[in-house]
Amino acid sequence: MTIAIFLGSLLAAMALGMPIAFALLISGASLMYHLDLFDAQILAQNVINGADSFTLLAVPFFMLAGEIMNHGGLSKRIVNLAMALVGHIRGGLGYVAIVAACLLAALSGSAVADAAALASLLLPMMVKAGHDKGRSGGLIAAAGIIGPVIPPSIGFVVFGVAANVSISKLFMAGIVPGILLGGSLWVTWWLMMRKENVTPPPRKSRAEVMKALKESAWAMVLPIIILVGLRMGVFTPTEAAVVAAAYALFVATVVYRELTLKDLYPLFVTAARTSAVVMFLVAAAMVSAWLITVADLPSQLISLVEPLIGNPTLLMFAIMFLVMAVGTAMDMTPTILILTPVLMPVIKAAGIDPVYFGVLFIINNAIGLITPPVGTVLNVVAGVGQMKMDEVTKGVVPFMIAQFLVMFLMVFFPALVIVPAKWFGG
Repeated sequence: MTIAIFLGSLLAAMALGMPIAFALLISGASLMYHLDLFDAQILAQNVINGADSFTLLAVPFFMLAGEIMNHGGLSKRIVNLAMALVGHIRGGLGYVAIVAACLLAALSGSAVADAAALASLLLPMMVKAGHDKGRSGGLIAAAGIIGPVIPPSIGFVVFGVAANVSISKLFMAGIVPGILLGGSLWVTWWLMMRKENVTPPPRKSRAEVMKALKESAWAMVLPIIILVGLRMGVFTPTEAAVVAAAYALFVATVVYRELTLKDLYPLFVTAARTSAVVMFLVAAAMVSAWLITVADLPSQLISLVEPLIGNPTLLMFAIMFLVMAVGTAMDMTPTILILTPVLMPVIKAAGIDPVYFGVLFIINNAIGLITPPVGTVLNVVAGVGQMKMDEVTKGVVPFMIAQFLVMFLMVFFPALVIVPAKWFGG
């Protein structure tokens, strides 16, 4: 009955068109009333406590870093480097999108920011070269969702706070799975290009490659600073976010000089607005998380899935299918905040590594960003590319299937995540 009230009130509020954060507050208040615990002061206190986290400071700084990179020339130079390296291969512009997405993922950690940058820079070039617009948009959307998997990742920060799991370990564990997602897109695009006859751009000369490498060097240093700093324990993930924002600001204003003082204000405002949405979601979700614990919903869920507890692989399959279903109707951040406090006790009861689960959970949620009908990243690519949503959706399907196959391969073989995570994490 308790689960029915929580889910029923949440889904009813969402069905009325209420924003997710307010729907979470409504479901929390409904659960409080059902448990005879309703107190407006407790409700407000949990909202405040939910956002009162030093670790969550990483979110606005990574958001700001992403905005500065996209408008300050760092993203553009990353794309130029990828173009110089692989642009001349048959179907080269698609490979450029994949390589650039992996490089951008190591800078911003935001799928929306990466997809928007790639769509604005590469989509017109791909269409002009003769590639199908829907397929090109689908590839860019699928490449964009690598952002929340390769560190630094805003998704890992939110999950780490909600699940009380080391964010540094999550960052290190996401490197190889993110590369594997990019590899699945590479193979899928290669198979598709065998049927197309599109003339690739001419091969760049050695001088042009060296010029692109030199121009992008300042941008490429940033992920090295972050990963080495985290690996060596120089700074925490929150401090890494500050370093990323400060470094991007320095490069964009002093080195590349593509941002002036008057350009900074709108960038700060945009980053603040996006951060406010995320932080309000986290604060509202903490009310539900507290009530889920009080109502002992995890124990009820554990009793429901008790037959699967003894088989971690089968349990992971069941959870992944659940997250896939939720991802078709809900954005990444609220899905993380709603499901994490419910699923983590089940994961611990089954003896599954929380870091391993966190990586697969974030991958699944990231793919949910290109899963219709909601598909936030699909909407972004469709908007930037001035395309119909149906066109992008049709184009993304083969790439989405390839990424789901990689995810389930990691369910079958946990070592694909765990072994590299231990190596990178020391």
